[in-house]
Amino acid sequence: MSPHAGPELLGIDWGTSNRRAWWLGRDGAVLAEHSDAQGLLASQGRFEAAFDALLKAGPALPPATPVLMSGMVGAASGWVEAPYLAASEPLTQLARRLCAVPAAGPRCFIVPGICFTGADGRVDVMRGEETQLLGALALGHGDGWYLLPGTHSKWVQLLEGRVADLATYMTGELFALLTSHGTLASVAGPRDTNDDEQPQAFARGVAAAARSGLSNALFGCRAQVVAGRMPAGEARSHLSGLLIGAEWHDVVRRAGRAPQQVTVIGAAALAARHALVAEALGCRITTLDSRSVQLAALQALRAHL
Repeated sequence: MSPHAGPELLGIDWGTSNRRAWWLGRDGAVLAEHSDAQGLLASQGRFEAAFDALLKAGPALPPATPVLMSGMVGAASGWVEAPYLAASEPLTQLARRLCAVPAAGPRCFIVPGICFTGADGRVDVMRGEETQLLGALALGHGDGWYLLPGTHSKWVQLLEGRVADLATYMTGELFALLTSHGTLASVAGPRDTNDDEQPQAFARGVAAAARSGLSNALFGCRAQVVAGRMPAGEARSHLSGLLIGAEWHDVVRRAGRAPQQVTVIGAAALAARHALVAEALGCRITTLDSRSVQLAALQALRAHL
């Protein structure tokens, strides 16, 4: 391997549960990539050792190779706390607010998260998603509504490259908890390998989320099963519709109407479920692959190192 063929940047998306890394060459080409379950929870108290183990999973880094990390690794409970960037500042300022991690090397940095404060005093935060939003801008996508579904689903409105609104919904976390513990778990518990998605049950869940408070609608899911009004095999899809529908109905309530266009950054399966809700509300969906926007963000941030 020639001296110019090795990695010139290591990018790490270090989340709560999972971690992804990319070794990039001079032209941005991916030389290697790696993913594991060594997220924040698994790495707490041993971040330096977890980082050293990651380095061994890919090509050797030449001396002084920059490392860019994003996500929960920069939280108060992470490796080094990276102070939040105010939502009023453009996302391009992320490159100028990188937080150094001396224990990982002289050119290792964490991308700060974003802290949003609404006119009504509402506070919301994100870590990791801001990097993907920066990547979307770098790819030529502009202002408007963005949805980043997952454990904590983020709805973000960008205006002039700034976060004009931010709302987080604990959709994925609630789904995991409700299907593992409590009274709903007995009817909508862990998926059987033979179970299929139930689009009609999902749609009924979305509709139910609009008719009552979420807590009441959740109990209604169980009641329908025990009363024989819904097969137990449909309960998971119905529950998914309830939780995802609750996001959309709240966004519509807050904005006064459904957004005309939403750009979804995330896994195809989750994006497809949101697309079903969007179609019913007359909203157009554009889906971006999270890997692509992450790589675009790394290139954008790299230009300022």
